[in-house]
Amino acid sequence: MTTTDPSPTTARLSLRLARERFLSGDPLPGGVPEEVVAAWRRARFFGVPHDLGEPTTWSAEGPAESALLTAARPVLDRIVAALDADALLVLTDERLRVLWTAGRLPGVAPCPVLAEQEVGHNSAALALHTRRRAEVHGPEHFLDRWQDVSAVSVPVLSPDSGQALGTLTVATRLCAPRGPHPRAALAEAAAAAIETELRARSGRAEQALLDAYLRASRGRDRAVAALDGHSRLINEAARGLLTPEVLDTLERTALDARRAEPPGRAEEAEGPSGQTTVSGTGPSPLPSPLPLPSPLPLPEGAGCTAHVTPLRLDGTVVGIVAVLEPLGDRAREVPGPPSAAVALTGSSLPWRHAVGRAVELARSREPLLLAGERGTGKSALARELLGPGPVQDADAAQDTGLEHALRARQPGRPLLLRHAERLAQPGVAALNSLLDTRPDTPLLVTYTPGAPAGPCLQRLLDMLSARTVTLPPLRERAEDIRELLPVLSPRPAPGRPPLTWTLDALRALEQYPWPGNVTELAHVVRALAEHRRMSGPVRRTELPDPVREGPAARPLSPMERAERATILEALRRHGGNKARAAAALGIGRATLYRKLRGYRG
Repeated sequence: MTTTDPSPTTARLSLRLARERFLSGDPLPGGVPEEVVAAWRRARFFGVPHDLGEPTTWSAEGPAESALLTAARPVLDRIVAALDADALLVLTDERLRVLWTAGRLPGVAPCPVLAEQEVGHNSAALALHTRRRAEVHGPEHFLDRWQDVSAVSVPVLSPDSGQALGTLTVATRLCAPRGPHPRAALAEAAAAAIETELRARSGRAEQALLDAYLRASRGRDRAVAALDGHSRLINEAARGLLTPEVLDTLERTALDARRAEPPGRAEEAEGPSGQTTVSGTGPSPLPSPLPLPSPLPLPEGAGCTAHVTPLRLDGTVVGIVAVLEPLGDRAREVPGPPSAAVALTGSSLPWRHAVGRAVELARSREPLLLAGERGTGKSALARELLGPGPVQDADAAQDTGLEHALRARQPGRPLLLRHAERLAQPGVAALNSLLDTRPDTPLLVTYTPGAPAGPCLQRLLDMLSARTVTLPPLRERAEDIRELLPVLSPRPAPGRPPLTWTLDALRALEQYPWPGNVTELAHVVRALAEHRRMSGPVRRTELPDPVREGPAARPLSPMERAERATILEALRRHGGNKARAAAALGIGRATLYRKLRGYRG
């Protein structure tokens, strides 16, 4: 006796019967897919009525503003003509709110939201959850009004982060549940085209912001900041005027400007120079249709004014450009050495707190300990704190017993002791003795935590604990990287422009954990300045492989870090070809794939 699979019609009738039994509370027949039963149970748990009626009101535009809708509209408008007479095309956002719909399906009105909590099992919710194409046919749906509908949905993913931004769905009359939905190829092609448009728009918007910033920054003393709510470009003159409160105000203004204006071609407007321009033809700073006050109201005590101009690309606001001017006598003065000092560069809260505390403690002649990871800037900050006068420099990495330093010591001259963690016991004992007999000795010590300290060294650390400042690692103040880059860049050769950076490269620099901290960043910047052959801003592809590829998904051992760096370098040399990279490394391609997967999770 042979058995054959049930026909699609028989399977559908069986599923309809199973749904009716589920709704009535009767036992289900065998053979019902468990995932379908689980979806019905979720709908019941959420309290979705199976006989939910059609929405009485409907806005085809959904939420008023959406970057996804702006990018998707040109794609969707082109493919509407390819729809069947009885087909519905639906775009949702990441919360499954319907942004756009076209076409018609008799007996089926569009819904304002496709979340399972509202309408039960459907292909859009399933595609968003699984992050891949999903189909739901007829009685697999929970709602009565979708029993004769087949739908296929594809997630739309962010080209930058890979996160799901929404879904694209094609719904038709009920079709055979076996094999791909007849409009699956259309849905996948449309989603891919939207992702391509998103990628192109993202790159163009970032480039437009960078171009506007560079144009506005012409002039040596002009203070300019360009922001889009996610990225910010601030020149040296603006850093001397921006407080955290002013920067926060500008960030919120950039976000508000992007949200206030619905997508569409802007009207003609008179630009700052008095010339009439049309923003739909490319990026240009123009007054907003919802005018921004000029100057922009800033927090009390800001010490500057801000004249803000929206930046539009293809008629849509993508950011703002702010020109700052000091308020005469109220202009904020930056204390301490010139801002070009790496040790004092940074406006993040952790860094400002650490430097401020160190400056406060350094005013007295008592010893001070600067602690922190390797490369955080302890020695550079110590030299800034000691000022321009003569200083006796002792390096415990070379003089572990401090014999030379203490023998050559001149009373009254400040002593800078670097790498205290490398001190041998005689050196620690001599230093403890000096502090016991002369507690007012002007002494500044740098210390990198690592191996457990011995008893003598621990006594020294305990003695200085009340006057210890710990510098934060660079990964905890990534927002300072953009301020550090121009300070770390060597002076360009005559006739050559200084280093500038694309927003994509800046994002990679900010996402990298920098185990070597500022010292490692300085090496990368100097190597690029000395060896790059390209012109224009530094691109992400020019960065070292570990920085370009981003951090691993989990902490790696030193051996794994070295191995990962070797593999990435081989992939770079062979243009990303994994087979050739594996052959060059002397390992199998499967081994290379396995190692790469291991680094990611």
